[in-house]
Amino acid sequence: MTERIWRCGDHSLTLGGRTLVMGIVNVTPDSFSDGGMFDDAGAAVAHGAQLVDEGADLVDIGGESTRPGADPVPQEEERRRVLPVIEGLHAHRPDLPISIDTRHRRSRPMRWPPARRW
Repeated sequence: MTERIWRCGDHSLTLGGRTLVMGIVNVTPDSFSDGGMFDDAGAAVAHGAQLVDEGADLVDIGGESTRPGADPVPQEEERRRVLPVIEGLHAHRPDLPISIDTRHRRSRPMRWPPARRW
């Protein structure tokens, strides 16, 4: 099987050799999957690090619940929720590819200050 490389910013993940695992961290008070256990930035960073310790190849951070009936979250609130988690994970795991689950185009990391590279 031919290996393919998935480039994610400064990170590269090799595809084809094995199944990659994405850890999910929901930073919402009303998450349907974890009941809001990680809506505190410190708890979310610790959970993300634990997911990596358990084998996650990359971590996805979400700041808006997609459960049925959930209220939309304004962009600034989403940023308030996810930015400290992204910064904390990056500080503890600088080589970790991190993604953001967002519907807000301006919440993506490329829109954050350029000195911050994830």
